[in-house]
Amino acid sequence: MDLLNRFVAQRLLKAVAIAATAALGATQAQAGECPADKVLKTPSKLDDVAEKHLKRETLAIIPLKGWRGTGDLLLRTRRLTIGPGGFVPTHYHNDRPSIVYIVKGEIVEHSNSCSVPIVHRAGEWTPEFGDFHGHWWENKSNSEVVLTSSDVIPPDQQDMPM
Repeated sequence: MDLLNRFVAQRLLKAVAIAATAALGATQAQAGECPADKVLKTPSKLDDVAEKHLKRETLAIIPLKGWRGTGDLLLRTRRLTIGPGGFVPTHYHNDRPSIVYIVKGEIVEHSNSCSVPIVHRAGEWTPEFGDFHGHWWENKSNSEVVLTSSDVIPPDQQDMPM
């Protein structure tokens, strides 16, 4: 194995280890879901909420180039810390699959596919992907909330906010 492939393999293993660690904790519960009677047939228009009291830290990025026809996509894992009264801004996942694990705290999701807010608590996880999947998150508590997020992105989104 040449040096580049060994480096990529080591980074992939590290990312898998991070994801596995989160997944082991996440096996207990999928995060809160929209109640069946509150799921919207047509996505609603979301408020355009701006980022507030949000810190993003990239923990790992693995290039997937050459792996099973993924092109030049990347697997990225980040830690997001949302301060009291903070927001993860409005964003969509129609072209960016993601899995979020709630490490610490409680956070409220405002989704365009649900007529009521959805509460997510520490120890839970939630998948984010699909046509018209849009949302924003709000920390209504007096404590910081910590999430990990693993997503698949094109290279030009490496350092871009949500």
